[in-house]
Amino acid sequence: MKVKYGTKAVKQAKLETWDNPSPDRDYVIEISYPEFTCLCPRSGYPDFAEIAISYVPDKKIVELKALKLWLNGFRDRSISHEAVTNLIFDELNRTLQPRELEVTGDFNVRGNVKTVIRVAL
Repeated sequence: MKVKYGTKAVKQAKLETWDNPSPDRDYVIEISYPEFTCLCPRSGYPDFAEIAISYVPDKKIVELKALKLWLNGFRDRSISHEAVTNLIFDELNRTLQPRELEVTGDFNVRGNVKTVIRVAL
């Protein structure tokens, strides 16, 4: 069976950066990723969330297609809401070294429970 190009792109995805075009000024970049999925490490059921990223860049900004593909890589991964939100924060912080960063995982209701995880620098 031939591997589809999207599957291959997600498997090879890594965060990429660009030079900040205005490093002398503070400005906010807000990114919304409303179709995030991962798997519950306990049940294996899918978890759905909106991941919101807000940051003030320093020298680098994240390349959006690379970010999208990298986030798609979690869809078959068993990981808790707390762990995945913190992991996304840690990787963005390490890669971008922004002046400010906030990552919010707003997970859909499942089993009558709603979870929002917010990690900030």
